[in-house]
Amino acid sequence: MSQPAFHDDRVIHEGVELIERRAAAYALAHTTPPSPEVAALRAETERTMPRPQLSAGLVEARLLEALVVATRATRVLDVGTFTGASALSVASRLPPGGKVLTLEADASAAAIARRHFDASDHRDRIELVVGDARESIRQVEGPFELVFIDAWKRDYAAYYEAVLPKLADNGLIVADNVLWRGLVFDPPPDDGEAIAVAHFADLVQRDERVDNALLTVGDGLLLVWKRRP
Repeated sequence: MSQPAFHDDRVIHEGVELIERRAAAYALAHTTPPSPEVAALRAETERTMPRPQLSAGLVEARLLEALVVATRATRVLDVGTFTGASALSVASRLPPGGKVLTLEADASAAAIARRHFDASDHRDRIELVVGDARESIRQVEGPFELVFIDAWKRDYAAYYEAVLPKLADNGLIVADNVLWRGLVFDPPPDDGEAIAVAHFADLVQRDERVDNALLTVGDGLLLVWKRRP
């Protein structure tokens, strides 16, 4: 099966490659292709959405699946559904009775996600909540073994503070786009998203409650887990 063309985990900003083309192509060539249902979702996202690159990349999605397996997750929180690629990928690796709770503010994106979720063999493992994620997070109970944050960048710090108390002791938080196309290296004063993402990364780095690792996958993934006493 050919790889989806619209989002190949290579990030280029103003002609500068954050991930070298050959390395990105090699990574894709050595990553398991998407399932038919995820491929269909990605194809519709590319065809209908003005910013299809907001969907989780293939390598990111497969990494999330690997983390589900590694943590033996049964409950996953997905902050920022978009059209549902990450939630659908995660649901495919959950055990019977497992659940991914996915939160989305954009009703049009959520409608695409819901249609693909309903058609999936894993539909019983996915719960979609439409609304402001900051409010939705306050209303859900933990613990979650895996939390994926890929929503409104200016609220990353708020999402983080809200989900950390709900994280299982063996759990992981994964935050996407922490390189923000390279703009976090020297955030422009008029770019609120770059400033917010850089602040979030610094916040986590200073947080004595956790350990963390920033991966140069796609547009940057920050992995966070609770520090042992």
